[in-house]
Amino acid sequence: MSGRVMEQEQRSAAAGAKTFPGSDSRAYNYFEPKGRRATHYEDVTVDVQPDPERYLLQNWIMSFGDGTPTYSKEWTALKSSDWHLYRAPDQEWERTHYQRQSTICGMIKNVIDNARRAGAPRRFDKAWVKILQDHLGAFKHAEYGLGTALMRAQRYGYTQMVNNAILTNSSYKLRLAQDLTLYLGEIALDIEGFDVDAGKRNWLENSIWQKARELVESARGAEDFLEQYFIVNVLFEPLVGELFRSGFVMQVAATQSDYSSPAIISAAEADYERNLANTVELFATLVRDPAHGEDNRRVLQDWFDEYSPIATQAALDLQPIWSQPRVKSAQFAESYASAINRLQAIVSEIGVFSTQIPMPELQVAEPVE
Repeated sequence: MSGRVMEQEQRSAAAGAKTFPGSDSRAYNYFEPKGRRATHYEDVTVDVQPDPERYLLQNWIMSFGDGTPTYSKEWTALKSSDWHLYRAPDQEWERTHYQRQSTICGMIKNVIDNARRAGAPRRFDKAWVKILQDHLGAFKHAEYGLGTALMRAQRYGYTQMVNNAILTNSSYKLRLAQDLTLYLGEIALDIEGFDVDAGKRNWLENSIWQKARELVESARGAEDFLEQYFIVNVLFEPLVGELFRSGFVMQVAATQSDYSSPAIISAAEADYERNLANTVELFATLVRDPAHGEDNRRVLQDWFDEYSPIATQAALDLQPIWSQPRVKSAQFAESYASAINRLQAIVSEIGVFSTQIPMPELQVAEPVE
């Protein structure tokens, strides 16, 4: 009697009461890795958000009051045969994201501290100081608007891989808006008469920024979360964001005795390269989809046709800024041509279309000695 009792399985709900096969392994194998072995990014991201087609045999665990599931494929006009195929090329997840953000913030703080310690802001050209307060100050509002648009968009991704890519994109945007706010506030302490509120006024009232503002508000107002992602990285960034950052500030600042602004804004250039790679991979995957590829291509083309006129006009409206520095070391026409070529390369890589984007005739002014 006592022997049979000893042979019965001991049942318990306590943690560690039973050792499951493979529970001590760190090689999760319930999904197909992109490479030969799953990366750390895949281990902590893939299938974190399962769906009824993968593992949730009882359907979604929770729904909203009207019966809408917690995640729905209907939240975007784009379709996929398998949303779980997508992997973000930058392989970013929580730990690597926070580490990278912390490094960038530390770099920016050192740049600002060293510049102020050396008295650099007081040597900025006066015309350049007005550009910083008016236009770099306006640009931070664009970054904040796009960051909040993406913050909303990331909630609706059908898989954690899509959510992660959009969420880290949002975080980069909001960090840059904060970087610029703090930077302008710091140098304002050393420049007499520097107006820290001028950026907001220019963003709201200056005609130079109104089309850019319309594009940002289009991104914020779009109901389709991938439409928001498309507007931000395919249209706004090459035609407005990169045009202003790389085509103007980074090329012109040094000739105005300003070596700190390019360092501050250079972090955004690296951010965009990562966000762009993630964006191109996602949309290209959807265009290559064997069942929905052609439909997806038409949707992306429709988005391009709707928003590219706003984006190109937003870029053209920035032209007066190039004429404001006393030493003109960059030409708008060249910067704009680079932006158009960048856009052309992006949409071609996605597979939306391969035709050339028309270039308007631009007046090229000679640099002032």
